[in-house]
Amino acid sequence: MPTDIEPLARHPKATRPGEKIGLHHSMCYGCGDEAPVGLRITVVAGEGVTTTATMKVEDWMQGGPGVIHGGVLSAAFDEVMGTTPLLLRKPVVTGHLAIDYAKPIPLGSTVHFTCEILGGVGRKIYTRAYAHLGDPDVLVAGAHALFIEIDLEKHFAGYRDKAVHAGE
Repeated sequence: MPTDIEPLARHPKATRPGEKIGLHHSMCYGCGDEAPVGLRITVVAGEGVTTTATMKVEDWMQGGPGVIHGGVLSAAFDEVMGTTPLLLRKPVVTGHLAIDYAKPIPLGSTVHFTCEILGGVGRKIYTRAYAHLGDPDVLVAGAHALFIEIDLEKHFAGYRDKAVHAGE
């Protein structure tokens, strides 16, 4: 993280604390409720620039015998940490994501995430998140990431027409 990082403040029109942050689209692998297969993560706004989230670990998420695949957990962290900048009313894409895996996560468990925005420099937004299985003092993983603020229309120009939508 750079030394010139600046604190970032919640946008006055951001989702209120305790409320679910809305889907960016229904077919999103991370949060979409219409995606045929997906994580179905619910991200809830916290105080300031923080969020919490939960994800049920389903059988299809298996990596090693009886535990979640590390790549699935990586996608979950990416979803939670990439949703949190919406509290700033800034759409972002992932620039860098690093995860420290601490303990295996059994199938059938519920992973709880906490995330905070550490600050930013220009278009760069830095976040940190932790995961546990119900006891916040017993972490199963932690992550930090860099997200880059984008102009949605410019960034996805040429891709929207190729997007797959439910019911087509």
